[in-house]
Amino acid sequence: MFAIIGITGQVGGEVARNLLAARHSVRAVVRDVGNGKAWAERGCDLVSADINDPAALTAAFKGVDGVFVLVPPNFDPSPDFREARAVAATLSSALDTARPGKVIYLSTIGAQATRSNLLTQYTIIEQALRKLSVPITFLRPGWFMENSSCDVAPAQNGVIQSFLQPLDKPVPMVATADIGCSAAELLQETRNGHRVVELEGPRRVTPKEIAASFASLLGHPVRVEAVPRETWESLFKSQGMKNPAPRIQMLDGFNEGWIDFEGKGVGSRKGKVALETVLRTLIERESGKKALSSAT
Repeated sequence: MFAIIGITGQVGGEVARNLLAARHSVRAVVRDVGNGKAWAERGCDLVSADINDPAALTAAFKGVDGVFVLVPPNFDPSPDFREARAVAATLSSALDTARPGKVIYLSTIGAQATRSNLLTQYTIIEQALRKLSVPITFLRPGWFMENSSCDVAPAQNGVIQSFLQPLDKPVPMVATADIGCSAAELLQETRNGHRVVELEGPRRVTPKEIAASFASLLGHPVRVEAVPRETWESLFKSQGMKNPAPRIQMLDGFNEGWIDFEGKGVGSRKGKVALETVLRTLIERESGKKALSSAT
């Protein structure tokens, strides 16, 4: 039996599908059991627990062979990252009390960085979990290819914008399908102690290559423009962010190279899903939404 936090999302759902395909039992840990109905219909054990509720999490983690932990992302955290510190304390308490067989914590590329940025939230949680004696794998994927979902509509109009710069700089990216597959494989392994597993796609990708892939799939030219660095703060604030500094610092980290894999990609695990496959799915999904909207 494996417990999964985040099963209703893309990555957690992929983990569950891979485990079910391997004929393992899955405990779906959700905040609202109503949202987990589809997983209950697939035979999952449905348990209600919030990431900030230590008692409920402890109950959800008890008696399982492994736990997959995906903490809901916070793109606009407090300057002192108090939200991540609270989650770190709750998770640590629940895991230490429940004592599952193993834990896979979905962390991120750059969790080892010492400069403060948006990903520092993962660093805080990693540091807390490292104090536990439970076997833990810190799975650190690269930039999600699915982040390009917001580029589909602009690409259809011929121009996408990029915060990743320079536009010809290769970036470690990975598909959520590869993350889910790798997490499920790691859950099924027997291993003691703590370890870090870095994960990226078959090859690194530049923003220019993203535009070229869109062009190939859409059948018309698509170019990419760099969003000027000096406009980021006002842009993010206009989108409702109260504290855009961590996000800006994260983007600087990718662009300047101090957010990278600890081994600079040496020894990183390689996924199989290509960027083109992900973009094709995103385009088809957007087309499906438009068709549904037109029908209604």
